Amino acid sequence: MQLDHDNSFSVADYQEDVDKWIKSFGVRYFNELTNTAVLMEEVGEVARLMARVHGEQSFKKGKEPENLKQEIADELADVMFVVTCLANQQGIDLTAAIEKNFSKKTGRDVERHKNNEKLKS
Repeated sequence: MQLDHDNSFSVADYQEDVDKWIKSFGVRYFNELTNTAVLMEEVGEVARLMARVHGEQSFKKGKEPENLKQEIADELADVMFVVTCLANQQGIDLTAAIEKNFSKKTGRDVERHKNNEKLKS
């Protein structure tokens, strides 16, 4: 199944596409607890790559991906997919949630980071 969009599509479109994919290929959503465990697994895969690319760990000999940026992008997309599954299961409109969260962060942090001595270079 391919996404049926041009290069610009909305979060709502993605939620709908994930739901269609689950119903077409996934049979049904995993239960919420299973999806939460899968989310932790996917976040762990991002963390593993980041620890090796930007941290102090190294890849095992012969295990470094050919295209690190693509590998990280793929793992981040996996995280988004599972987050979207959880949102769909809970009946959450991610567009509205993201807009509300962004507004909250903007109001709360309007001066916070600018005044953080640790962030000044």
